[in-house]
Amino acid sequence: MSNDSPAIYRVGGCVRDRLLHLETGETPPSDIDRVVVGATPDWMEAHGFRPVGAGFPVFLHPDTDEEYALARTERKSGVGHRGFEFFADPSVSLEQDLLRRDLTINAMAETDGGELIDPYGGQRDLNARLLRHVSPAFREDPLRVLRVARFAARFAHLGFQVAAETMQLMREISASGELETLSGERVFAELQKALQSDSPSTFILLLRQCGALERLLPEVDKLFGVPQSPRYHPEIDTGLHLLLCLDRVTGLTNDDRVRFAILVHDLGKGITPAAQLPSHPGHEEAGVPLVESLCERTRVPNSWRRLAVKVSRWHLHAHRAAELRAATLEKLFSGLDLWRRPEELEPFILACQADARGRPGRENCDYPAVRLFPALLEAAQQVQPGQLVKAGMAGDEIAELVRQARIKAIASRREQL
Repeated sequence: MSNDSPAIYRVGGCVRDRLLHLETGETPPSDIDRVVVGATPDWMEAHGFRPVGAGFPVFLHPDTDEEYALARTERKSGVGHRGFEFFADPSVSLEQDLLRRDLTINAMAETDGGELIDPYGGQRDLNARLLRHVSPAFREDPLRVLRVARFAARFAHLGFQVAAETMQLMREISASGELETLSGERVFAELQKALQSDSPSTFILLLRQCGALERLLPEVDKLFGVPQSPRYHPEIDTGLHLLLCLDRVTGLTNDDRVRFAILVHDLGKGITPAAQLPSHPGHEEAGVPLVESLCERTRVPNSWRRLAVKVSRWHLHAHRAAELRAATLEKLFSGLDLWRRPEELEPFILACQADARGRPGRENCDYPAVRLFPALLEAAQQVQPGQLVKAGMAGDEIAELVRQARIKAIASRREQL
């Protein structure tokens, strides 16, 4: 491009991560945001850029397909995350474009030559490990509450904290009712990213501290302050147990489904009648409709929902793996639908193991189900229904015959272990 061409800058996360030394050297083009200052849509198209998106002018590079967005400002015109009008014009400066962003650490830009443009103190806050809003306009977008909590979870290992004044704005947003305008898909998208971080417990804790958890995930929020028997749970508080479980699961698996299942595995404890506390009889089954409701509201994928329901319903059985009778084990494997989906045993065990280890002093406890369940399932799978069926047998008779054969196979293998 010539010297009188519009100016192009890298902005946002790619600049932040470079300054944090988090770049891998293989950052995909889709993760590099660019803003164009001083251009019009006509100029972009005349130079081969292809327009995409309906909300504001974003273009794809003619050779690389990388995204380039025109510098723009925004004005609140309605409620919720989508209640904004955007203004893109060659007169919009880089500083004006950066001003509309959420956090100072995301409001930096750099030239192709590596010159940093930092009008709002993003580098200062990076060094101070602070998540601070750029301007009071932060409060206009309820999604930013979730984004800040997610960034806190992502950068928890670096010691990042939310600035006090930003936390206050998050509380104001939570109290305003605008969080309820967020779509289930939006909430789930942020939740999934938080679960992929090294500290999803930070995400949940921050949402609770600013009042957003009770608005968006009330079933989870209700766990805090609910007591459990100190005999099994030295941490006592069910909410604290959840946070400990989330910490444990990150060391066991990167599977998002397993991490989500841990998040919702004890929802039934939030509705235990006060007279029964600190015991929670039947909380496993009581939690199932709560899991289903949360999944429906936040548009959780079916595979996630399926695993989460199984973990809620059956996790105490997994904890008692070494003492379960063969008939109970066959019932468990049937309830987990492992005859059709044997691949779902491993994520189920991982979630249950994280639950067992989410208690003080039990962080690295042995978990017999890890060894027993795969071996016992393999034995039961050796049963061939076709070899058992005799002419004239009814369906119920066949099912019972197969069940008994599986029980016998489980019992036999167990004696060998």
